[in-house]
Amino acid sequence: MKKLSKNPVIAIAGATGLVGSEMLNVLEQRKVPCSELKLLASKDSAGEVYKFNDQEVEVEVLSTDSFEGVDIALFGTSAELSAIHVPAAAAAGAVCIDNSSYFRMKPEVPLVVPEVNIDAIKDGDMIIANPNCSTIQLVPVLDVIHRAAGLKHVVVSTYQSVSGAGKAALDELWGQTLAVFNQQEMPQEAFQHQIAFNCIPQIDVFAENGFTKEELKIINESRKILGIPDLRITATAVRVPVFYGHAESVFIETEKPFDLAELVKKLSKAPGVSVRAAHDEYPMQFEAAGTDDIHVGRIRRDESVENGLSLWVVADNVRKGAALNAVQIAERLIAA
Repeated sequence: MKKLSKNPVIAIAGATGLVGSEMLNVLEQRKVPCSELKLLASKDSAGEVYKFNDQEVEVEVLSTDSFEGVDIALFGTSAELSAIHVPAAAAAGAVCIDNSSYFRMKPEVPLVVPEVNIDAIKDGDMIIANPNCSTIQLVPVLDVIHRAAGLKHVVVSTYQSVSGAGKAALDELWGQTLAVFNQQEMPQEAFQHQIAFNCIPQIDVFAENGFTKEELKIINESRKILGIPDLRITATAVRVPVFYGHAESVFIETEKPFDLAELVKKLSKAPGVSVRAAHDEYPMQFEAAGTDDIHVGRIRRDESVENGLSLWVVADNVRKGAALNAVQIAERLIAA
């Protein structure tokens, strides 16, 4: 890892979006050392003022010249903007932690969940990719099980909140809910279909093989982070009418037999994982919202195969699934 100042200059690009705003909150709440904070966004947000550590910070216009003197740049921007500004920031000397999908599957770029593969970051790496929100909450659980019994086959069904699609999606769920109750015209722009009181089994666009890009992200990113390029894993991603928090139903077939009680203990001891061992005390999305942990419940032996396991995984997609993971990477860089 690059040796950084113990009191670095930190920039947040896309600072006024859902992820960027949460990055700001997490930096302050976790008291991450920071000698100076720069907030960068589009010209529409320039001049807005945010509080950070009892100081007021004014939002500046994001440009390729924004990163002189910056040690760590956190990106909550689109893939299109990251493609332009991340290389510019890296060239200016900033270690970039990018939340977009642009760099994730590039072989030379580490894709990191700190609890699983922080060692993927090597000396000289200036660009580090933050995984997809659904992947971030999945791989720490899979990693524990793989170390204990080996992963043979994984099937994931996600139940993803609208906040994963941004501010407009949050507004659309709220607006459609009000429209239903008030018998008004239904606003619909953010999603392909009505999201209020409905589930949409499509997140992002379809690939030629019938999987969506979101499903392929879960599959390919999990393989890369876990270091199992031939892992048999499949996914179905569903958008549900929930504001914050993603849930996942996960079926796992292991290579070796396992003791269920021992496996539950190992999950309970995993960093960042909170386990509900009692069958009737399962985690739910509204409870997970605003929390740092990955919550695991409904843990049970799946008797449809010889070494089968089924469980339920819930996390705040904006916080743990994006902002917190990026800040945790920054913390490791500072502490190195």
